[in-house]
Amino acid sequence: MYHLRRTVAFSIALFSMLWAVTSYAATVTDGLGRDVEVPDEVDRIICSGSGCLRLATYLRLEDKVVAVDSIERRTENFDARPYAIARPEYKTLPLFGEFRGNDSPELILSLDPAPQVIFKTGCTGDEAESLQSKTGIPVVALDYGNLAGKRRRLYESISIMGQVTDVSDRAKEVVNFFESVIEDLKTRTAGASIEGSAYVGGIAFRGPHGLLSTEPNYPPFLFSGVANVAAEGKGAKARHAVVSKEALLKWDPSFIFVDLSTITAVGGGALKELADDPLWRGLSAVEEGKIYGVLPYNWYTQNFGNILADAYFVGSLLFPDRFEDVDPGDKADQIYAFLVGEPVFSDLNDCFKGKVFRKLVPGEI
Repeated sequence: MYHLRRTVAFSIALFSMLWAVTSYAATVTDGLGRDVEVPDEVDRIICSGSGCLRLATYLRLEDKVVAVDSIERRTENFDARPYAIARPEYKTLPLFGEFRGNDSPELILSLDPAPQVIFKTGCTGDEAESLQSKTGIPVVALDYGNLAGKRRRLYESISIMGQVTDVSDRAKEVVNFFESVIEDLKTRTAGASIEGSAYVGGIAFRGPHGLLSTEPNYPPFLFSGVANVAAEGKGAKARHAVVSKEALLKWDPSFIFVDLSTITAVGGGALKELADDPLWRGLSAVEEGKIYGVLPYNWYTQNFGNILADAYFVGSLLFPDRFEDVDPGDKADQIYAFLVGEPVFSDLNDCFKGKVFRKLVPGEI
């Protein structure tokens, strides 16, 4: 009972101190349409929810981050998050809660220095209000969006984060960068066509998966002018799909791209399946050796830098005359250097045993 009283008393005292020392001089409309009062000058933040810290890193806010969630403190053999590789200092910061937005108000209240603003992705208005009420710290909710159908929401979130932290110029640079890269990709492949068809498998979705896991509207395909064979019928509008073996055999793609997150799946994932299941030996891509490794699309939600780098690799392979000036690894490093401040392609490739952007042999793990 004494411990409980002491903890409550400490939290109340700290709560009061936070409100006493902070001047709330600005109002921002967040990604959920909530009007949130924030300090006029923000020097200390935390980022809660999938992808939130990635956006902060794009905006070069790493020096303002005072604590992280549990996924940032992990040490893993495989890590497909360029922002985390570029900013190893995140692993040394205090913990404020579990990953995927499972915050601990008690841990947040114990932080010293305390954050002035909490950015939070993947939450409801009620969840944002609850966290704000429990901590006394403004919670700015953001829609993580994507580079395809929800690009506008992504750009709005980047703009809001930039507005709150007084880096609106950098936010505009990031948005313009995305637009210019996507436009370059689309211009290169305009009017081009490929001989054959393509499929991407092994897409992670809340964890690693095998060959049949795909993204019908896989952005690296969309941006490089390639159609996924899975984007037909009911699958045309699906966010994620696990296709049937019969469907993949019927489609018989000429090229198979393997999202290398599959390597972390129990049993070895897509490459092990392609080697062990005789069903796949008749696929054209298997017979002709047209299986290629690409950077993970989802790893603590969508990796925008990886998506763009993968698009250049896909384009260079399927439309070599349109991408003859592009070295996919070098292009990836240009993308990472701009977004996260470091050219980390080599580190990513090492994580996946040198399998990125090269022809794969079924059975390799």
